[in-house]
Amino acid sequence: MFAPRSAYLHIPFCHRRCFYCDFAVVPLGDRAGASAGEPGAASIAAYLELLHREIASTPGGPPLSTVYLGGGTPSLLNPDQVDGLLGQLRQRYGLAPGCEITLELDPASFDEARLSGYLEAGVNRVSLGGQSFDDSVLASLGRRHRRHDLLQAITWLTTARERHALRSWSLDLIQAIPAVPGASAPPGLAAWQAQLQQAIDTGAPHLSVYELTLEPDTVFGKRSQRGQLQLPDDDLAADQLELTSATLRAGGYGRYEVSNYALPGHASRHNRVYWSGADWWAFGLGATSCLGGQRLARPRTRAAYATWVEQQAPHPDADTPTSRLPLDERLLVGLRRREGVVLASLLAQAGLAQGASLLGQLWQALQGERDAGLLLLEGNRWRLSDPAGLGLSNAVLRSLLRALGPVGSEPTAAGLQAPEP
Repeated sequence: MFAPRSAYLHIPFCHRRCFYCDFAVVPLGDRAGASAGEPGAASIAAYLELLHREIASTPGGPPLSTVYLGGGTPSLLNPDQVDGLLGQLRQRYGLAPGCEITLELDPASFDEARLSGYLEAGVNRVSLGGQSFDDSVLASLGRRHRRHDLLQAITWLTTARERHALRSWSLDLIQAIPAVPGASAPPGLAAWQAQLQQAIDTGAPHLSVYELTLEPDTVFGKRSQRGQLQLPDDDLAADQLELTSATLRAGGYGRYEVSNYALPGHASRHNRVYWSGADWWAFGLGATSCLGGQRLARPRTRAAYATWVEQQAPHPDADTPTSRLPLDERLLVGLRRREGVVLASLLAQAGLAQGASLLGQLWQALQGERDAGLLLLEGNRWRLSDPAGLGLSNAVLRSLLRALGPVGSEPTAAGLQAPEP
């Protein structure tokens, strides 16, 4: 019997697809909403019915300690719909005392009354998709909101937290962005420093800073293939990573994972579930659960997802059943964390308990990474340095897997991405 204590619910609907987005989303147009008569309302209602049916089909389990509603733009749902989803989770599993319940919100997709409704439904943490404080950057990313929308949303969240109605909130930023139209080069270090300082000045208890990645089927991916996208060079991107770590550390934020920083006591408990290798439930279009070490990816289109819910059949994209996650993925999720991994334990879990001799060989094989100050050994724990090692985590992981040779597998580009629920 599986016993996850976390659940991810995917709400795929959004107003428009951002230029970098490769997630399983369903754009409904700028005027879309969930209320009767609004464009997209029927689609949202039909999807929520499927989502409720999927949750009801599970065997239940222990009370949940974390719940995360992501998307898409979950704030297209009205508070009653969010309340209905949380109510079903309470009925099916129960919510543990102090359960962290996070809802992703986009600026310009909610107002103060709507926020109050979400909080009354049980939401106690918000992840705000700000991405930038610069209007020209927001437009270049294909974002719908602008700076004034972001500042207004931050004011509402700050007020809610001051009233103790909201436990915590997080702000997303994107770094290593391409040159905006009309600019001769991508934003430099001074511009990025200004973005970071504005984020600190908001008082956000948690900051997630993601480096832009290009996916082939996105607007940015296609522009890049045509030579129409001017990205920062590797040196500028690396300098931005180091500046992020130093600036946020000076602002009081601790880095607990490659992309995540928090004031004391505000690290995302749900994020830690993914990076610790624990199990979690996942529901909805394109969502991926982890149960007993087995990954199950749901279909990414509405029609295929509806059929899957109707039939409750394993999706063909599900990983081959196994009691262990692949070694490369265990290393990836472990090395993304500031505390790193106990490599001997991971090798044993992968059935590769060859003792200290293998660890010694690996340590020697990675001398280049050690000499560069990227990889550290503290006691029996291997970890990446901050900021240099964490900023080059994928490169170090590739070197480690090459050193493992036949006992590890060379990761694919997809395998080196953070796991998405």
